[in-house]
Amino acid sequence: MTFSRKLVLVASSIAFLSAAPAIAGDAEKGEKLFKRCAACHSLEAGVNKVGPSLAGSFGRECGTVEGFKYGKGYLAACEKGFVADEAFLTDYLKDPSAKLSEIAGSKERSKMAFKLNKDEDVADIIEFLKAQ
Repeated sequence: MTFSRKLVLVASSIAFLSAAPAIAGDAEKGEKLFKRCAACHSLEAGVNKVGPSLAGSFGRECGTVEGFKYGKGYLAACEKGFVADEAFLTDYLKDPSAKLSEIAGSKERSKMAFKLNKDEDVADIIEFLKAQ
């Protein structure tokens, strides 16, 4: 085996092994976890609480819930544009302010102080939101 083939094999193996494994979420568990979210979010379209309605939120463009007044940090990140997809939500639900800062490229804060610490909980909530 040539040196270049060995190098490609090693690089491919490292890339494969370092990729974070996707955790399959469970929508039923997510529904139970959502009870914590329901203090601030509704699943009913047009019903905003402290946070925007999450009806149809999966795949939605940022800042588009009608009638909801978004915070400055969220709006700053929206200027860069993002969609509430699996990749975004995976990071956002773990640390909302950190994710907004990353997108905006500056120190932005989210009004959402709630964080999910467990990868399984994040995956479950995402699966639940997909089903809505």
